[in-house]
Amino acid sequence: MSFWTTSKRVARYGLIGFIRNGFVSLSAILIMTITLSVIAILFIAGAALQSTLQGLINKVDVNVYFATNANVDQMMAVQRDLQALPEVASVAYTSRDQALADFKEKHKTDASTLQALDQLSDNPLGASLAIRAKDTSQYESIAKYLDTRQQSGEGSLISKVNFYQNKTAIDRLSAIIKALRTGGLAAAIFFAASSILIAFNTIRLAIYTSRDEIGVMNLVGAGHWYVRGPFMIAGILYGAISGVLVLAIMYPIAAWLGPSSERFFGSFNVFDYYTSSFAFLFLLVMGMGILLGAISSYLAVRRYLRN
Repeated sequence: MSFWTTSKRVARYGLIGFIRNGFVSLSAILIMTITLSVIAILFIAGAALQSTLQGLINKVDVNVYFATNANVDQMMAVQRDLQALPEVASVAYTSRDQALADFKEKHKTDASTLQALDQLSDNPLGASLAIRAKDTSQYESIAKYLDTRQQSGEGSLISKVNFYQNKTAIDRLSAIIKALRTGGLAAAIFFAASSILIAFNTIRLAIYTSRDEIGVMNLVGAGHWYVRGPFMIAGILYGAISGVLVLAIMYPIAAWLGPSSERFFGSFNVFDYYTSSFAFLFLLVMGMGILLGAISSYLAVRRYLRN
């Protein structure tokens, strides 16, 4: 018998078994749908948290405030040196005039502050540099570099570095990022293991209902693929149908949560992420479903092949 003929028969028997064991198939599909939904939600939630954390990271910086008598050449030299550091992502320069304009805009409703400012003969604000690191853990090394420059003779040039005032917030943000990454990985591993165990036991139930048929196949010398194949086909069908259900159910839910998620997370819209990343989510959900179904059915049927 050719491999193609055997494969067609195995696929047909797998489909027949899938339909015949309707209740068991429905139970397996329900369990795998829940499992795949949890996995998909974990990835979307992870993307939302990553987007939110990235927004927070982008707002964290170290500011270097120069003395009012510092000349532009000296400040530009400090900026160039900072930009050359491997830890630095960007350095933004704010002139004294721009700092004054920003201060007035910020306090435009405070008449007494603006009046007191107008009575001054000169601009009291110095220029500044806003430094963003490539990673939040690198701000401390940048601050130490600035401390070294201050101690080496530029103390009169740099009047203040605000890293140590922001250090608590930066440390907390770094801890949150690390905890979320670790927690997300642990949750993904836990649910993957749980799904394999649940699908394994569900498919074992389907195999148990067909134990007499499997025993006859073993007695007549049926090949391993001929015995194992139908259950692997059934497992793949469980995963494929569950994946389609998850993707179909998530679409209206993502559309409903889109506006509220954007208000809650700031810039992350669940529906926009779902539509823009649909190809990735399709491969993820369908691939995980088919893989989990095939692996679970393979592990479940092995014990009958040893008899």
